[in-house]
Amino acid sequence: MKMDMVKDLEAQAVIEQPVIETDRFVLRAPRRSDVGLLNMYASDKRVARNSRSLPHPMPPGATEAFVNRALKPEATEKVWILDGSDHGLSEVLGVISLKPLDRDQSEVAFWVAPSFWGTGLARAALRALVEANPTGAKTMFAEIFQDNQASARVVTAAGFEYIGDAETYSVSRGAHVPTWTYLRKL
Repeated sequence: MKMDMVKDLEAQAVIEQPVIETDRFVLRAPRRSDVGLLNMYASDKRVARNSRSLPHPMPPGATEAFVNRALKPEATEKVWILDGSDHGLSEVLGVISLKPLDRDQSEVAFWVAPSFWGTGLARAALRALVEANPTGAKTMFAEIFQDNQASARVVTAAGFEYIGDAETYSVSRGAHVPTWTYLRKL
C-alpha cells in the first residue's frame, strides 16, 4: 500500500511555476492528464508543420515524453498549457513556452489547437506571458516560419519587432524552413 501512495505522489508531481491568468483561460504547468488532448492536437499535421520540433506523424510515447520533460524541476524550458476549463472552454487549448537563453534573454514558442484558430487565444497567451515575464528576461525572441503569417501577426500584436530572416529545421517537414525573427525588449 505504501508503494502505491509513493507512485501516486510521483504521478501527481507538480513543478513550481506561476499560474498566469487571463480573461478567457489560465496559463498553467502541464499535467500528466493533459497527454490525451495534447497528443490529439499536436498530432494534427497543421500544428506540426508550424513547429520546429513536433514530428508528424506523432510517434507513440512522444507526448508523454514532452510532458515528463516539462515536469522535471531541472527543466530549463518553461511550458504552460492554455487551460480554458474555468471559462467553459477545453482544458487544453494550446501550449506556450519560454526557453531561457544567455544574457537575460528568452525565446518564446506557441501553438493553439486548430479548432481555436482565429479566436485570439494565441495573442492573449503571448501578451499575458510577456506581461508576467516569469523568467525575468530583458529581451524575448520569437522565430516564425515565413509561411505562417497568422503567428507573425500574433507576435507583432504583442509588441515584437521584426529583426531579420533566418532558417531553421522543421522535424515534421524534414527540411530547413525560412523564418522571420522577432524581438521584444522588456
